[in-house]
Amino acid sequence: MLALFAGVLLTSCDPEIDGTAPSKGDINLEKYVAVGNSLTAGYQDRGLYREAQLNSYPAILAQQFKLVGGGEFTQPLFEESQASGSGYLTFADFINGRPVIKPVPGAAVREGTTLPGGPALTKYTQPVQNLGVPGISVLTSAMKEYGAINPYYERLLEPAEVGTKPYFQEVAESNPTFFTMWLGNNDVLGYATDGGAPASPLSNLTDPAMFGNIYKNMVATLTANDAKGVLITIPNVTAVPFFTTVPYNALALTRQGQADSLNAAYGSGALGITFKVGPNPLVVSDPSVPARVRQIKSTEYVLLTALDSIAARGYGSKKPLPDKFFLDETEVKEIMEHTVAFNDIIRATAKDKGLAMWDANAFFESIKGGFKLDEVTYAPVFVTGNLFSLDGIHPTPRGYAIVANELIKTINSTYKANVPTVDVTQYRAIQFPGK
Repeated sequence: MLALFAGVLLTSCDPEIDGTAPSKGDINLEKYVAVGNSLTAGYQDRGLYREAQLNSYPAILAQQFKLVGGGEFTQPLFEESQASGSGYLTFADFINGRPVIKPVPGAAVREGTTLPGGPALTKYTQPVQNLGVPGISVLTSAMKEYGAINPYYERLLEPAEVGTKPYFQEVAESNPTFFTMWLGNNDVLGYATDGGAPASPLSNLTDPAMFGNIYKNMVATLTANDAKGVLITIPNVTAVPFFTTVPYNALALTRQGQADSLNAAYGSGALGITFKVGPNPLVVSDPSVPARVRQIKSTEYVLLTALDSIAARGYGSKKPLPDKFFLDETEVKEIMEHTVAFNDIIRATAKDKGLAMWDANAFFESIKGGFKLDEVTYAPVFVTGNLFSLDGIHPTPRGYAIVANELIKTINSTYKANVPTVDVTQYRAIQFPGK
């Protein structure tokens, strides 16, 4: 696998060149502002750190905008002395075919100060144009208290603004000439990553009517001075490795004695749970059924966070997998319905305001089976797929470069521009041990 992956990394992929001169078309790129959440900040590997920030899709876009006369672009970068930022995950080893992932401690943590959303981070209160805040949702963007909850937003605020200034106001004050807005993912994602059992009220599914009201008002503030921009839809959560890496039938039994032992433990079929040699559906907790346990269905999703509990602690067999580690059919249906509703609002807002719209949901749906780009293979597969980082949700630098190119294509086609795309092979995928 290592040799194959190394070969993939070394294969070239050239940027698009259509022979015409670069041009900004019908847009003013003097001040580009990026509005959004962790995806906009460059978050990856379950953390925000300097390298990730430098390879965010807004940073890549701004770099390309400069080729057609775009202005400077400021991000709230962690200093080199605190390059590990909030901390992140790293790929340490392969053992028995499984990746060993270890944390890198955060160097930008302010000791002695903890917010409800985690340890406080080194302040950056200078004006910035990348307003990506990991964890923020459309709902929480309107809450003045959010700056005292989220450490990524708190670090951008002056002390007097903490707990008094909503993100919505920060966006309104940014006054862009051009913007991108990828916001709304966390209005479904927090619910999904918590297995449909939100650890916080702020992680619940947002009411679509409330979502629409806040979202439309935010776009109105961004376009108040005739700024143009791109609105981006919300990908379906089931299109990312966090929800697809662990199969429903991950309980692999190699001997008949194992199957017999589990069959006896669950009443020899009396509970409707049976086992055989080979792959078996995991056993999960479900208070809605008489036995309070059942085997998971093929239409349900096991979360990546369940992997260690299944592999090392025996969950899913003699120990039922807790609800926080999977999404049942009802929860999946709720997530899908909300995603559709939110994306309908985003599309309608783009149409109403005459803005470009990149359908990230359609893009990630279209690549579920993988794709090739100039002979390089990509797929939404954990570790080896080139696209997603070690948290299974956020892209690698190369994944962000691919996102930036898709946005550039949308900008070019909507605004009669010719912003050059990037060579995505200049951005890394997963870093394997020893590389």
